[in-house]
Formats: sequence, C-alpha cells, structure tokens
Amino acid sequence: MPGQPASGDAAAPSHEGRRVNLLGLDADGLARLCAQWGQKPFRARQLMRWLHQRGQADFDAMTDLAREFRELLRERAVVEAPAVISDHVSADGTRKWLLDVGGGNAVETVFIPETDRGTLCVSTQAGCAVNCVFCSTGKQGFSRNLDTHEIVAQLWHANRALGAYAREKGVAEDRVISNVVFMGMGEPLQNYAATLTALRIMLDDNAYGLSRRRVTVSTSGVVPMIDRLREDCPVALAVSLHAPNDVLRDELVPLNRKYPLAELMAACSRYLESAPRDFITFEYVMLDGVNDSDRHAEELVELVRTVPCKFNLIPFNPFPGSGLRKSRPERIKAFAQRLVDAGIVTTVRRTRGDDIDAACGQLAGEVQDRTRLRERMGARGRKVIAVSEAR
Repeated sequence: MPGQPASGDAAAPSHEGRRVNLLGLDADGLARLCAQWGQKPFRARQLMRWLHQRGQADFDAMTDLAREFRELLRERAVVEAPAVISDHVSADGTRKWLLDVGGGNAVETVFIPETDRGTLCVSTQAGCAVNCVFCSTGKQGFSRNLDTHEIVAQLWHANRALGAYAREKGVAEDRVISNVVFMGMGEPLQNYAATLTALRIMLDDNAYGLSRRRVTVSTSGVVPMIDRLREDCPVALAVSLHAPNDVLRDELVPLNRKYPLAELMAACSRYLESAPRDFITFEYVMLDGVNDSDRHAEELVELVRTVPCKFNLIPFNPFPGSGLRKSRPERIKAFAQRLVDAGIVTTVRRTRGDDIDAACGQLAGEVQDRTRLRERMGARGRKVIAVSEAR
C-alpha cells in the first residue's frame, strides 16, 4: 500500500513514482502538497474536510474541487485504509477490528461505546518493544512503527463503519467517536513523529475537531518524549505505572531501567505546565500477589505526593503464558480505598470486550517479530512474583 516513511514526515509527497496517501498529511502537509501542484491554499482545507469530516475516498465525489485538481489527485494520490481482516462485536457493544498493515503484520483497533461518549483505542506500532510482562502485545515482540496514515486510518475507518452500522439499523448515529486514546498496540512515544502528525490531524477543526482533553496519549514512561510532547502538542497524558518502586517496576516495565521513577515523576510534573487537564492519569494493572498489597498502595501514595493525578486501576486480563493472575475483587477494593483515603481520585476500570480479546492488555494482532522476543522471554511472570515476594 502506498504510504509515508516511518518518520511520519509530511514532506513525503515529493517522492516521485509513488502516490501519496492523503490520510497521513496534516494541514501543513496538505498545504505543501497543493502548493507543489500549483493549487491555492484553500484547496488544502477543502480536501481535508472531504477526507476526514465526510470520510470520502472518491476524488470524483469531491464536487467543489476543480476538475483539473481532481484529475491530478487521481494520478498522484490515494485515500486508503488498511484492509479489514476481521470485525468482531462483543456482547457489551465493544467492537474490534483487525487491520492488515502488510508484511504479515496486523494491528487491532477497538471502539468502546458508553452512554455519554464513544472512545476509539488506536494502535501506533505493529507489536511493541517495551515488553511489559502483563501485556499480550508485548509478548509478541516488535515488527515496525506504523506510518501516520495507518494511525489516522483507524479513526477514518471506524467513523465510516459506525456510520454505516447506524444507517443499516435505521437509528441516529449516536455512536459518534468523541474520544481517542493512543492505548492500542505499541508505545506511541517510540513512534513520535507519526504519532505527532496523527494528533495534529485529529485535533484540526477541518478534520475531526477533537478537543485536546478528549485525546489521550498513553506511555510507559519515555521521559524525553514526554517533554517533547509537552512542547509540540500537549494532550491528555496517561502513564502506565504499574509499580510503586524501581525494583518491581524494572521487572514489570523494563523501560524503567532507562527512565526510573524519579525521572518519570519529574517529567509528569513538567508536563502539567502545558497539559489541557490539571492531572496525570496513572494506569495500574492489578496483579495478584505482585503489586496489590496495602504496602504497595502506601508506597504509591508517597511516590505521587507532589504530582496531581488520578489512578485508573485495571484488573489484569489473563492471556496464555503470562504466569500472572488477576487480583481478587476484595483486594482491588481495599487497594483503591487506601488511595482514596489519601485524597487521590481512583477508579477501577470496568472490563470491556474481554469476550473478543479487546480488553486492556489483550490486544495482540499479528506481528512478524524482528526482535525474536518470544524466543528470549522465558518465565518472566514467575520471576516477577519472586521479586515482589522478596520485598
């Protein structure tokens, strides 16, 4: 499929002999493309509205564009989303698409309907190199970064699919996507350029017009890129924390060995200087006998004392070979109460889509692992439990 380089560089249309996928270009990229082709700047705005607000892929249907421009677009550009391999709907209404991104790789995108919002969870990589022990995606290893057009196409496709579903059922389009979370497969901040361009498209009033408060980037703690995001495009930030001390987090989230908790907390404090919300969301997966004791809760309270935050406790969603177990409901309740008693807003995430493997930590897709991770994994789950018990 035609596309951009993995850097997400919006200058890609200058490459000859290849039609550019317009879904990967933000406002500046489309303006440069139009100028390169001798078109006036307003054509870029028209084109963006056709692509994203109307979900149009047929240049002939873009009737307010000059005929000569439409002919040029047919010759030099495409509007293509990855092919859908499968489309599953959970009993609770959660919908998961498996998308073919070529080279034997497939990524997953999940739509979660709520009474007051519709949230789309998008992927940014085929696989993930962070290798968190409790995550099914990480267990698969890493193949490549997604291009910008492959990230944006997940929102573009979901809007079209959900609109078609509503029309088929003869109901109003009440499943509008109001929130986007970069919490699917991959670490967004390790694919920074493509993620940044995708964010700018999603926020653009001529495209999807999403509020910065309603777009969330989740990271396992890539400190330098947290600082860059603060400068370039601050949106809501969620940090996959999962442990209250460096010894345990080194095992659960190996990236911690490079960016330990003190550095991560400092980066979170800096981010709040520009963030659209006045708190950081900390994601914390609840693992039985690993990170769910009262002592762990007390350590967490001390760790985040100077960082305005809320906690999202996530009951672990088991997958084959993890070697880990979900915390008991009463343990999760007691853990949450410790945080609440310390004045920290705390919620327990309701599991959604687990019957179609669409719950948090279950997204796996299909990945041609260039890192040979599966060969090197071993019994890390058992090691994590041993580390926790040793403390």
